[in-house]
Amino acid sequence: MIAESRRFYEEQVAPMIRNLFPQYEGRIAAGIAGEGSDCFGYYDEISRDHDFGTGVCLWLTDEDMQEFGRELSEAYDALVDEKTRTFLTARLRERRGVMSIHDFYSNILLIDCNTAECKMSDQQWRSLDHACLATAVNGEIFRDDPGVFTNFRKLLLDYYPDSVWRMRIAEKMHEYSACLQVNYARCMTRNDMVAADICKVRGMEAAMELYFLLKRTYPPYYKWTYRALKELDGNGRFSERIQELAELKCNEEAWKGTKYNPNRQNYKDRIVSLAEDMAYDLSELLRDNGLISHLNPYLEADVRKILEV
Repeated sequence: MIAESRRFYEEQVAPMIRNLFPQYEGRIAAGIAGEGSDCFGYYDEISRDHDFGTGVCLWLTDEDMQEFGRELSEAYDALVDEKTRTFLTARLRERRGVMSIHDFYSNILLIDCNTAECKMSDQQWRSLDHACLATAVNGEIFRDDPGVFTNFRKLLLDYYPDSVWRMRIAEKMHEYSACLQVNYARCMTRNDMVAADICKVRGMEAAMELYFLLKRTYPPYYKWTYRALKELDGNGRFSERIQELAELKCNEEAWKGTKYNPNRQNYKDRIVSLAEDMAYDLSELLRDNGLISHLNPYLEADVRKILEV
């Protein structure tokens, strides 16, 4: 869909702008980005039940939005409406077309973005959700002569400030250890399968988020996280472990007659051994990022060190 949107821009939208708004042509940023699976390149036949159609985003500064935004929007909507192949659902129509740079980023990140000065405070960074950030920087920019849209995009792509990055890594290390390396065993010993399964899922989510953090990449909306992980995972080892963990059921037989011992792992349960393998993978990434100097599969043990800056 990104390629189709680019063709629509080059063959239809750009000529319209050149003909009707020649004096403003160099002030309009254009591309496809934001909400919708098409912006991530994940659009498929199933996606056609919502957010369906071909469109582009035209981004303006607040000043230009006031000066000619309404006229440009009317011309763009007329162009879309006359082309049946570019039919847009009502929901997608809200996500494409003419919009201000400030509103685009602020609506996605749910903060008041200072796009004019291209800066964000650490407090704002700490408030942001991974998936929102991924949504704000996805897609492709076709043209941006003024550079205002692209400059703020680069600010986000340059990733979290170091202190925020470390804080988020420490949070996910703690969550992973608590869920998969401690509480899963406690729940299995108590024969609480529901709680154990929740521990497995939450630990798996923490592992994936931690992997993205250590690769300095924002994970998308949860339903696309594993797909993005497979693309990010060069040798496929970590994503294969995640896939296996997702398919495993809690093994009651492995825990029959077992007493809880925090210092002894029950490797009869494949989930336990797999959790340790994944923890080694993550520990290697922590070391590769210069955050630790040794490998330790119990991630909780290094949380304090990560926060010491």
